[in-house]
Amino acid sequence: MRIYDIPVTTIAGEETTLARYKGNLLLIVNTASACGLTPQYKGLQELYERYRDRGMVVLGFPCNQFGAQEPGTAEEISAFCDRNYGVTFPLFAKIDVNGPIAHPLYQYLKQHAPNEENQDIEWNFAKFLVDREGNVVKRIDPRVKPEELTGLIEQYLQ
Repeated sequence: MRIYDIPVTTIAGEETTLARYKGNLLLIVNTASACGLTPQYKGLQELYERYRDRGMVVLGFPCNQFGAQEPGTAEEISAFCDRNYGVTFPLFAKIDVNGPIAHPLYQYLKQHAPNEENQDIEWNFAKFLVDREGNVVKRIDPRVKPEELTGLIEQYLQ
């Protein structure tokens, strides 16, 4: 199985896969609206605006597993992101990233990240960089701010 084959659900409830993003550099992030790291939405949106024309897409996956910091419905999450951060990058339905019902995407990301041993996601705003060929090339700590990723993104966009 490749990352593009994994079923996902958009924030609007559409069943799809990541195939529509094939050939793009992907920054996949588990997000939350009531977290100390929530302001990273702003930086993620700025990265998306800066690099989308060059083939980089940010994909946000809301998650309520860490301190119940994403309690809202899909509609509430979408409205919050739009109202507070002007988010236009793709958002998906709320998922679990750890445990027995972890979403298959996050099972895949954790299994395929280099130098990882399928370790649990530590908190909201953990990031995975997936190259244009669909390879998970980097797992990035939640505390790393989006603006700190420009050099890494530039490297993979060349």
